[in-house]
Amino acid sequence: MTVETDGGDATVALSANGTIEQAAAESTEPQESDAAQERPADSDAAGESDSATADDAGDAEEELIEEGEIAGDYLEQLLDVLDFDGDIDLDVEGDRAIVSIDGGRDLSKLVGRRGEVLDALQELTRLAVQQATGVRSRLMLDVAGWRAKRREELSALGTAAAQRVLDSGKPESLAAMTPFERKIVHDAVAAVDGVESESEGVEPNRHVVVVPS
Repeated sequence: MTVETDGGDATVALSANGTIEQAAAESTEPQESDAAQERPADSDAAGESDSATADDAGDAEEELIEEGEIAGDYLEQLLDVLDFDGDIDLDVEGDRAIVSIDGGRDLSKLVGRRGEVLDALQELTRLAVQQATGVRSRLMLDVAGWRAKRREELSALGTAAAQRVLDSGKPESLAAMTPFERKIVHDAVAAVDGVESESEGVEPNRHVVVVPS
């Protein structure tokens, strides 16, 4: 069975065991922090800047809500075609729309080994949103709480590695990870004083190295 988004930009193939094969390239998650905002020169400028910033923030949140709604509609149709049950929840977290599928049976088939199927499904959903809005989406998709659980595991892994490097003074290389996984580890290491982390290698073997700072 094959399901295409409008325009045929991405395809979901349903194999015999009910899993979705990856049909879209994984997007790289940016790790750079936001640029610092310039301080206004006087109080009037500051007031205008604050107002503009508030308006921009409101517009940005509305756009993310719209992304989530588009993604929810797309996923509902996809679940119907694939004959999967699940409740779709929408949220906004920071600068991302967050969409999660929970409560259905056999949802693990939409996650796959190490989340490969989930990554493909997330990219397809992003493409569907982009087709509707004309803007590249960075929404995050979770199924059966897999990403939330994985985030906790990776955060603990990063903290433990940082502590070992802090104690030994020697660099430590971790296993190869996806951009999503590396970002979580980088954040965990950054919270520990005296160590820092960097990514080395080439996909799919790119990994995090924790070093003394």
